[in-house]
Amino acid sequence: MRITQNMMGNNILRQISNGYGKIADYQDQLASGKKITRPSQDPVVAAMGISYRTDVSHVEQYLDNVTTAYKWLDSSDDALTQLNDVLSRIRDLTVQASNGTYDAAQREAMSTEIGQLTEQIITIGNTQVGGQYIFSGADNRNPLLTKDGNGTITINQQALDHPNMNIAVNDGITTPISVDPNQVFTETLFGDLNDLQQSLKDSASTNEGIGSYLSRIDTHLNRVTNTQADLGALTNRIDMVKNRLGAQKTIATKVMSNNEDADYAETIINLNQQQNVYNASLSVGARIIQTSLVDFLK
Repeated sequence: MRITQNMMGNNILRQISNGYGKIADYQDQLASGKKITRPSQDPVVAAMGISYRTDVSHVEQYLDNVTTAYKWLDSSDDALTQLNDVLSRIRDLTVQASNGTYDAAQREAMSTEIGQLTEQIITIGNTQVGGQYIFSGADNRNPLLTKDGNGTITINQQALDHPNMNIAVNDGITTPISVDPNQVFTETLFGDLNDLQQSLKDSASTNEGIGSYLSRIDTHLNRVTNTQADLGALTNRIDMVKNRLGAQKTIATKVMSNNEDADYAETIINLNQQQNVYNASLSVGARIIQTSLVDFLK
């Protein structure tokens, strides 16, 4: 095959252009911190990068869910603490009313206070986080407790039938983050409080009769305490889930970084080498391109 001057010139120009393109690629890597800036530069790295980013995105979403879980659990624990305080106050009033030192008017005042405390229990039962009722289970868009004009308290039946609010914490794994309303906000609770109010209003009520409500109130207090213990167990599980997700995110981020992040030291070395090659190509190219027929006739 005959090699012409034109062929040699075109070839050297092509090689110079390719070298300049490689310099541009290395400069892009240093500027962006990534091995590639376009999928066409390395389709394998690009495809794997999409997969790794999806993994990281999933973990981050589950971590967001864990944050939501903490909000629900912390709010539930705070509400149960308030409920415990309210029931303890009702118990104190019952003890005072049953010792025989209070007259009918004073018992009437106690009955009124217990009525107000019952209203507070309704408020606690309808605690919201982000517009959702935390004690309404799966029916968290609607309140757990309602009271009509006659003073009748109604419990959301859907919340009782579906008491758990679950949240995804990993692929295919969910965990409850709500308190079962059947454990604390029961018809028995409100029935006992109503009966206690009526007994305090009734002048015929005996000290023993009023004192009999103490065991009922203690039962409700114990249920609240047991529910708080269950809530603590849920919180411990979420703590473990959070630690596991944190480890998964670290691993996934590291793998993603190894796949697509540029090695600055290696890239700088490659850039310097390519610049030297490019400069040498320019020098050789200048000599070849400048050669003409006149040069050969000399």
